[in-house]
Amino acid sequence: MTTPTVLVEHPAEHVLFDGALTCDVVLPARVEAGARVVMQASSEALLKGLAVAEDMRGDDPDERKEATPTQQRIEAKLDLVLSLLGRLARRHEGAPPPTALRWSHRGMRLDATSPTACVEGAPGVVVVQPAAWLSDQIELPVVVLAQVEGSQGLHHLWLQFDALNAGLAEAMDRHLFRLHRRQIAEARQSQSTRL
Repeated sequence: MTTPTVLVEHPAEHVLFDGALTCDVVLPARVEAGARVVMQASSEALLKGLAVAEDMRGDDPDERKEATPTQQRIEAKLDLVLSLLGRLARRHEGAPPPTALRWSHRGMRLDATSPTACVEGAPGVVVVQPAAWLSDQIELPVVVLAQVEGSQGLHHLWLQFDALNAGLAEAMDRHLFRLHRRQIAEARQSQSTRL
């Protein structure tokens, strides 16, 4: 997974990320303008299920447990089935494009390659595929803080989470912590291979 390299200075950057645990990731994501009812319980359930699956998989290299060959085969078969289901789902509904994100518990910045129809101060919904290996998506209600055309053809969009229920907020915090921990482990591993 590559991380975005764009540095952005904007007041919204400080509102969303100062003093907060942040993750810079590239994940399929899109923003849908306008207010609508978001089924937060399904997003919460997906993030909680993802936490259990990833904790059991041992994706973090620092905490990887040795699996038996049988467990490895079952895990590989499950990954193939999930990948197939994901491809089938993407055929029927448009999957969001891979997008550079900066994500905290307060909101996110999307670095999109095309402008959006969002208006500052307007409500919306951000749809994110929280894990590269799972083609399901979460929906998070947001308010658009700002939108700026940046360099390299990118359009920066700052979104503040709006009225997240406590369960979804906690599940998202746990997910962000796992992403952050994985980034640190990958950086350490990359650094050790360069030495």
